[in-house]
Amino acid sequence: MANRPWRGRRGRPSEPRRGWFFKQRHDSATSPSGAYPDPADTRHISDACRVGSWAVRRVLEAGEAHATDTAGPAGESALQFTLANKQLSKRFEIARVLLAFGAQDGGTEEVPGWVDPAMKYYVRRAGEEHAKRSSALIHRSFFRPLTRMRYELVGQDRALEQLFRVLSIHSQQLTTLPVVVLLCGPSGHGKSLLARKFGALLDVPTHTVNMTTLRSAHDLWQAYSMNPFEEPSICTLAEFLINNEGKRCVVVLDEIEKVEEKTLWSLLMPWESGRCSLEANSRPIDVRNVVWLGTSNVGHDVVAEHHAKRDNPDLLMSREEYLQLMNLVREPVSKHMGASVLSRVTTVLPFVSFTRDEQTAICAEAFHALAEELIAQLPPDRLDALIRDALSGYVPSEGARSLYRAVSNQLVDL
Repeated sequence: MANRPWRGRRGRPSEPRRGWFFKQRHDSATSPSGAYPDPADTRHISDACRVGSWAVRRVLEAGEAHATDTAGPAGESALQFTLANKQLSKRFEIARVLLAFGAQDGGTEEVPGWVDPAMKYYVRRAGEEHAKRSSALIHRSFFRPLTRMRYELVGQDRALEQLFRVLSIHSQQLTTLPVVVLLCGPSGHGKSLLARKFGALLDVPTHTVNMTTLRSAHDLWQAYSMNPFEEPSICTLAEFLINNEGKRCVVVLDEIEKVEEKTLWSLLMPWESGRCSLEANSRPIDVRNVVWLGTSNVGHDVVAEHHAKRDNPDLLMSREEYLQLMNLVREPVSKHMGASVLSRVTTVLPFVSFTRDEQTAICAEAFHALAEELIAQLPPDRLDALIRDALSGYVPSEGARSLYRAVSNQLVDL
């Protein structure tokens, strides 16, 4: 088998990557004077805010500024400066970046009453004790950047907490086995988003396999990466694993339940021993540092039934409830994938239905994403009314997709 060098996301020979935030330059905002500050001169957090979220992310990742720095002439926090400064374009995106890098660590931020529901949701989330405790699990590990996922993904607090626990054990080298995580549950609740962002947040190579097109183990190893948000790959899964042998990387197996069980048998050895033989009598490849992420809708009916039986489904699920749900979804997963495959999976994480607050936050995000300039001109009570109307379109089996559709319908009538 040809051992071509892995060529990365854009078909160029692999080189030190600068992070996914460089794709966000389209949201840059001009300074009040109408000119872009030189990115090299945006080491002060307020200057970076005037450029855009990509500049804020750059100075924070480089350590040139901190999310808790003061900004503006009044000496307010960077988050307060962002929320109050109407001259900033994409304020919502900038605020999320600040929160992701610890703007709320002190727990002292006040949420202005006029801030939209999505921003209120993320600010409150940053200050919640259970979120801080779960993030602390990987605070000193390689996986620490994944804590920023809380500001990319609405809901799924318990799934993230359990994921962080698994990664904490792995990072302490208490096990030499690869991490194999199955994300399951109803469509539209963040499984693919988490899988897609996982490698990007860690800044490691990712290979995404669309399992619906596979018919054999040979098809699996010869599958090209098919991420709709990236350019087509020229590297097969086998070549990807060879080129990244012994290194930290991510393999996403999208819609894993769509493939026949016998096709998954070729994953038994790599998942159990961390060694992978791509062909008969070939040299085993070291895949112990690969994180395998599978996504599946299996168990969506179990999640829905469990949600319906909760006393108050609009409250955050307790850890005990979530552990119970984890056990319940293993049965349908075992039927679809086989007990031998499931026994090699590190953890099965069910993604649950959104609470009312989470649905509201998603609707607010959707309005900003689809019509930011129009929404900025509306009074807060008008936006609240639009969100209330859109909430009636929530379909639990479709998740966020149903809310985005409802928001689109609202915008047509504006």
